[in-house]
Amino acid sequence: QVQLLESGGGLVQAGGSLRLSCAASERTFSSYAMAWFRQAPGKEREFVAYISWRGGRTHYAGSVLGRFTISRDSAKNTVYLQMNSLEPEDTAVYYCAGSRLSQVVVTSEGYHYWGQGTQVTVSS
Repeated sequence: QVQLLESGGGLVQAGGSLRLSCAASERTFSSYAMAWFRQAPGKEREFVAYISWRGGRTHYAGSVLGRFTISRDSAKNTVYLQMNSLEPEDTAVYYCAGSRLSQVVVTSEGYHYWGQGTQVTVSS
């Protein structure tokens, strides 16, 4: 079973940047579509960004479009989320997730593997 481990979270001021990483335990990771979700206190988990298994297709939530970039390095079994122009509203626990489905999926039900999450806090 694929295990996912996020890193790179932390505390940053509004307007700053962070890069999250998600390392997968198996090479089979390269055949999975990957995504980032986030969950703020008292709110439901929400979709942030998606990348296809080859990396040729990406999709973003409207709230992060133009600020966040998802990418993957299959040689390193790692997915990244570059977050720029961070806002206090981006404060949440960020999770990476893997899906065996071939189409773009923006709901958590479509993902089969999940990491434990990494905290991102943006101060105003």
